[in-house]
Amino acid sequence: MAPIIEIKNLTKTYGSGTHALDHVNLNIEKGEIIALLGPNGAGKTTLISAICGMIKISSGTVTVGGFDVEKEPRKARAQIGLVPQEIALDIFETVWNSVRLTRGLFGRKPDDAYLEEVLKSLSLWDKKDAKNMALSGGMKRRVMIAKALSHQPKVLFLDEPTAGVDVALRRDMWDVVRKLRDSGVTIILTTHYIEEAEEMADRIGVINGGKILLVENTATLMQSFGRKTLKLSLVEPLAELPASLSDYDLQRSQDGLTLTYTYDTRAERSGITRMIADLAAASISVRDLESHQSSLEDVFLTLVEETA
Repeated sequence: MAPIIEIKNLTKTYGSGTHALDHVNLNIEKGEIIALLGPNGAGKTTLISAICGMIKISSGTVTVGGFDVEKEPRKARAQIGLVPQEIALDIFETVWNSVRLTRGLFGRKPDDAYLEEVLKSLSLWDKKDAKNMALSGGMKRRVMIAKALSHQPKVLFLDEPTAGVDVALRRDMWDVVRKLRDSGVTIILTTHYIEEAEEMADRIGVINGGKILLVENTATLMQSFGRKTLKLSLVEPLAELPASLSDYDLQRSQDGLTLTYTYDTRAERSGITRMIADLAAASISVRDLESHQSSLEDVFLTLVEETA
């Protein structure tokens, strides 16, 4: 089955000479959640704008649902729902009318049963007659999603979907996004919340300097690039590390009661067994062990720093 979005050698160069996108190649499969991570100015917004047909690309091709975004822009755009970071609603309009109007703007015939289903899935049905101005920030963001889904798109772009939303509402939004994915909608999100990408995304793409550094399955990415730390709580404080342990990447805490050992999960051997034996030989007694897998934030920072 062909990817729902195909991007081939996509470049975007502005008149100033700035290369916002540099030969980007990316396939996005139907029904997946993919998170795009990158620092400010990395090219995330430009990439989304190019896919949505909002800017003229310099070279390369982008197809959405089989339609070229430049040759068949209306058909390509009809496949896409876009939820921008900024909340833009007619504050004097009701939720119901807002959603119905947006569907009409895409040339779709009225389908109140479908719109009712969308509002119910977003926990907005009981607010359908409320004016947008009366809604909370979290509810307004849900209305934005409902508007983006009103014309039954196959692809949904979420630009910072939980920006400014409290922790409880953020997790509610995650549940909404998963349900959309389960219904067959392909979701591409940008986020500054690293834990959001780690929690929700099937795949993660890292972009910097207009280039895609990698696109990888989330679990595989964590396993391949992650590092682990092992914290060893000692029975008695250690004034200094003995010379016999100098070959290990060990960090002693200020009070001397904790040693931290960092190792690469990709290495054939961790060296832990030998290190524990050498600790015992040095008459250093360990009270407790605690391991910690590096977070996606650690992986992201490592990748970005390597290409800086």
